[in-house]
Amino acid sequence: MAIRSKFELDYDAPFVFETTFGNDDVYIGINYNEIGDFYTIDLYDAEFQPIIMGEKLVYGKRVWRRSVDPRVPAVDLIPMDESGKESTVAKANFGITVFLYIDTLVDETV
Repeated sequence: MAIRSKFELDYDAPFVFETTFGNDDVYIGINYNEIGDFYTIDLYDAEFQPIIMGEKLVYGKRVWRRSVDPRVPAVDLIPMDESGKESTVAKANFGITVFLYIDTLVDETV
């Protein structure tokens, strides 16, 4: 059972979904690069204006970690596998064992 909140999505890329972080509505786009077998993530504001485009998803690393743009939500969004079996984000595992998680522990006793 997951101990972090994960995005339950159809991980067939490319796709775009809307979500809310705090008071910020944003759109997130996911794209797949067949040549390199990796995924990228795009961030758009509520009006679908691009903020960050084409950042590579790196296993276990917070997305948008290098950005200082105030429009980027202050959330730890991380591609990972809670079982610890995986170490990459690839077509063979993304949406199967590797998911996008909000890196905040969920209290399952509630």
